[in-house]
Amino acid sequence: MLIGIDFDNTLARYDRLFHTLARERGLIAPGHPADKTAIRDHLRATGRENDWTELQGIAYGPRITDAAPFPGAVRFIADATAAGLTLHIVSHKTRTPYRGEPHNLHAACRRFLDHHGISPALIPADRVHLEVTLDDKIGRIRDLGCTHFIDDLPELLA
Repeated sequence: MLIGIDFDNTLARYDRLFHTLARERGLIAPGHPADKTAIRDHLRATGRENDWTELQGIAYGPRITDAAPFPGAVRFIADATAAGLTLHIVSHKTRTPYRGEPHNLHAACRRFLDHHGISPALIPADRVHLEVTLDDKIGRIRDLGCTHFIDDLPELLA
């Protein structure tokens, strides 16, 4: 059995981080829900798409270690590894943000994994695959021969 796991919004949870970043920049009211999608929708509805894009660059870049793994994710990885299962992280993300400072988003992802004790502690670094496009991600999943894949994108799973 070879299990692939997506990174963004499957392993890494960003709701509170986006809320913190948006509040720090005065983009949302104090009582706004700490929900990434609600923040995105609010900023888009108020004509602040560029602010949303810049927030993403910060959240997925220099502030990524402030995000948290989804509850139970690290435990699942530890248990699966202990049971002898092979796990890979396969994600698609650009190397730098579309707007704002040109942070290395791939290096940031690896910092998150290290910070939260996932890689290289539980999943060796050579099993972390950061692809630039969705097509490359799908190709990687096929090339690895994943028998199972965990992802938040229904269209990818279909």
